[in-house]
Order: sequence, then C-alpha cells, then structure tokens
Amino acid sequence: MTKKGDLETIPGVGPSIAKDLRDLGFRTVTDLKNADPEAMYENLCALRSQHQDRCLLYVFRCAHYFAAHKIHDPERLKWWNWKTLP
Repeated sequence: MTKKGDLETIPGVGPSIAKDLRDLGFRTVTDLKNADPEAMYENLCALRSQHQDRCLLYVFRCAHYFAAHKIHDPERLKWWNWKTLP
C-alpha cells in the first residue's frame, strides 16, 4: 500500500487526478494556491492531445479553492458543486 500523497488530501482527488496534477507541474497543495483552474484544464487537454471530461475542470476548481483558503465551506469541498459556483 502506498502512502497518500499531499495532493490526495484534496477532496475529490485520488491517484489518477493526482497524477494529472503532477503531470501539469503541481507537486503540493500549496502549488495550487495561485493556479488558474480553467488554464489547468486547457493545459491538460493539450498535454493529453484530447478533450478531457469537463468534470475534471470542476475538480480543479475545487482543488484551487481548497489550496487558496484556510477555512472551507463544506459545500465548496464537493467538486460537483463547482459546475455552477464561480
């Protein structure tokens, strides 16, 4: 069994999405603090040379929120709520 990585402490981020984040150059939660979720999504689509599921954008938005705030609204820690949340 492997140790849970720092990125996997983000709600909604498991091994697969943590790998996507690492492939984009993010190694820690702190690295995401000033990231642009929309740019992250577009960059991943380009990196993979194919469209990625839009739900990944919502996870990136949630990850950015998690990294950028010390106090979290529980509803904003649910990635599916980021479809409509700014």
